[in-house]
Amino acid sequence: MDRRTVPYGLWPSPISPISLSQGKALRAAAAWDDDGETLVWLEGRADRGVLVVADADCQAPRDLTTALSVRARVGYGGGDFTVARGNAYFVAEGRIYRQPLRAGSARPITPAFADAASPAVSPDGRWLLYVYSYERRDGLALVDTEGSLWPQKLVSGDDFYMQPVWHPGGQRIAWVSWDHPQMPWDGTRLNLATLRPDAAGMPAVAEQAVIAGGQETSIFQPAFSPDGRYLAYVSDVSGWYNLYLYDLESGQHRPLVEEEAELGLAAWAQGTRTIAWLPDSSAIVYCRSEQGFSRLWRVDVATGERSPVSELDSYTEVSQPAVSSRGKVAVLASAWNIPTRLVTLSPAMDATRVMARAEGETVPASAFSKPEPIQWTSGDGTPVYGLYYAPHSDEYVSAGKPPLIVMVHGGPTSQSTAGYSARAQFFTTRGYAVLEPNYRGSSGYGRAYRDALREQWGIYDVEDSLGGARYLAEQGLVDRDKMVIMGGSAGGFTVLLALIQHPGVFKAGICMYGVTNLFTLAADTHKFEERYMDSMIGPLPETAERYRERSPIFAVDRIRDPIAVFQGEDDRVVPKEQAETVVKVLRQHGVPHEYHLYPGEGHGWRKSETIQSFYESVLSFLKQNVLFA
Repeated sequence: MDRRTVPYGLWPSPISPISLSQGKALRAAAAWDDDGETLVWLEGRADRGVLVVADADCQAPRDLTTALSVRARVGYGGGDFTVARGNAYFVAEGRIYRQPLRAGSARPITPAFADAASPAVSPDGRWLLYVYSYERRDGLALVDTEGSLWPQKLVSGDDFYMQPVWHPGGQRIAWVSWDHPQMPWDGTRLNLATLRPDAAGMPAVAEQAVIAGGQETSIFQPAFSPDGRYLAYVSDVSGWYNLYLYDLESGQHRPLVEEEAELGLAAWAQGTRTIAWLPDSSAIVYCRSEQGFSRLWRVDVATGERSPVSELDSYTEVSQPAVSSRGKVAVLASAWNIPTRLVTLSPAMDATRVMARAEGETVPASAFSKPEPIQWTSGDGTPVYGLYYAPHSDEYVSAGKPPLIVMVHGGPTSQSTAGYSARAQFFTTRGYAVLEPNYRGSSGYGRAYRDALREQWGIYDVEDSLGGARYLAEQGLVDRDKMVIMGGSAGGFTVLLALIQHPGVFKAGICMYGVTNLFTLAADTHKFEERYMDSMIGPLPETAERYRERSPIFAVDRIRDPIAVFQGEDDRVVPKEQAETVVKVLRQHGVPHEYHLYPGEGHGWRKSETIQSFYESVLSFLKQNVLFA
């Protein structure tokens, strides 16, 4: 078929701003009930979180929660719910609620103060263990599952807690904790405790020990084996997030999967997981990530033999595995041409079923651009990694070279992966090339690469984003006169610094809720990140001059290239005052700019109308300042 000639950036796309605004978010791990068949998952619908349950044979999904929005608020959220003995336990408005899966309404079992996350029900069904945060103090608490008793503090003293789990015998628990100024990917502790009933019959800690981890070793996701013999966990002690076993009887640790690949994640949120035991304790399924691509693997505990789960070969990203008592596996899965799905595997792992879809999947797979892992070299000779999306269409062709959008991820300790990227495909289907740089400091490439950004934030992220763009231009893949840099939060910080320090390299910039003032970020941000700058920039007050040098707010007057600024009015991480100070300076210096303030939005977009408006505004800005400039 002959293809029509249309300029790059103006191709009619099957992905519209309206369609992007109507999708559902599937991010949280699903949970199986004790019957081994009933599955519950969380869907983000605009600014609401809704639990969905599929009964017995995983048929006829229905909404479980209607009056309450399910969302935990400890740190960046996550750890929103669990399921046990025919009930869902979920967090809404800071409280934990219990709701029957079959029929009945939700009722609170914790008081209306503090925030809660990561609820975990004891094997006998009597007790609920969870993470709490109240008046800047975090810990683990315990409440009876009926909510008839007042919650009791079980463990406290550390700054942060996550991923509490029960031993199948009910007399032991494990969890991860850490203290300022560490972040969970810097150094955490794996804790193991024995419980004994107190005078009132409520479990209390009798013995407690740290069995792995430390200031320079990150531990992720403890998981007891169903037979009670082992505690599995992920550790980066080798330089990579690998899988280990702790023998509860002998007290010995041994690596189960040890290789140069990532089996864990930077734990930005509660409730993240990458491993799950099979019900007979013979094997563990785990998510293995390499070069931004991840697959589900299985490892035999006795022999160490491992192999990929071939039934999921069509997906390029898998996450949040959950295994039922009957051996069924549920994972979130996507690919560059498949929007996120909740997929279940049969116990034999030889058949799959799609339980939920984030989008309607009305766009043909052939319309999408496949990401290519690429590598370039930094100024000091270090390899830098990224994903390159070439513009793609079966219907249109253009003369010359395409414009480029460099999409900088947030974090900054995060990663762009090869799963479905609606934002990237929105632009590639219109004739833009897209680069997602995983600059030095990104997750997914081992501990040394992740640590490279220490005290270098505002330097390496900028250098590597520019380096990737220039590399593509030198390869003849993009138009060097039509390059755009785009990012949100930490990525927005990089956008601002790139425009300040390297005017003229990018034709324009798009900054979403970008960090502008490092002093303010260090002083006013939420507890989780309030010491993050100690490692990314340096401790205060010793490195105050460095904070000033790298804070965009003090050098906005050097920006000359057009920029669009997008901000949530209720953002607590980067308050709107920071964005508006930037806009004021841009206005004073006559820099072409746009400012979009979204009421009711925080650090990112949730509302359908906001998402639609954002993409429409970006397209208009690019036409005016890049395509037709």
